[in-house]
Amino acid sequence: MNPIKQRILAGETVTAAWSEMGSPDNAEAMVMNGWPVIVIDGEHGIGGIEEAVHVARAVEAAGGEVVMRVPDGSETTLKRVLDRGIRSLIVPQVNTADYARSIAEFCTYPARGRRGYAAPIVRASRYGARPDYATNAHDELLLMVQIEHHQAVENLAAIAAVPGIDMLFVGPNDLAASIGKMERMLEPEPQALLKTIEDGAAKAGKPLGTIVGAGRDFADLARLGYRFIIGTNDVSLIVNGARQAAAERDRQLGVADETAAVKTY
Repeated sequence: MNPIKQRILAGETVTAAWSEMGSPDNAEAMVMNGWPVIVIDGEHGIGGIEEAVHVARAVEAAGGEVVMRVPDGSETTLKRVLDRGIRSLIVPQVNTADYARSIAEFCTYPARGRRGYAAPIVRASRYGARPDYATNAHDELLLMVQIEHHQAVENLAAIAAVPGIDMLFVGPNDLAASIGKMERMLEPEPQALLKTIEDGAAKAGKPLGTIVGAGRDFADLARLGYRFIIGTNDVSLIVNGARQAAAERDRQLGVADETAAVKTY
């Protein structure tokens, strides 16, 4: 069984960090320092599927687990990502039940779906070392669809009812942008949409995932019933660390602003 899926089904709250830079070393370092679940961002991050596999290998070797936000929900993309052994997926911009149904079918073998078969020769089956892979792949799959548009909120009940969809993943920034409130997530209208999603998911009995933000931290989101919460990312860790180090350097040198700082190497 997929350990992340198993924990979510057991009612646990799973936390994670983003890998945006496509760096196996960055991801490995995060796993070794308190972030054992890494979400590879194939939508906005650096690199394609093969770079994601390199990151996944580093995470798994360090004892962690990976999720991948794929760049799109096309049949080719989903098939290739699954064949390469990534079994927990977030699919962006899923606004209708028909699209959600197609995604679920692309991710599962017949008779459940229409995933193309090459099980004996792919990384997902350990290159044939797992002869039962095709039989059990659907149980190991954790499939999340991203609710990040007001149209998806309108279709929430129908999306949640699609067989094979395990979780609704809320994208609060894009959700706000879809109603003309980009970077204004704390305003009443975006907050009302979030509440509608939360109430709808509870009614459907469907777990929720999201990112930290929109005025809610890990504790807030856990209290609201979110079972998968993504926090920091490698870009922010590096940038924030660099800024803090630069500020401390300037403080020690008595420099008022970084443009006048002495360059040190």
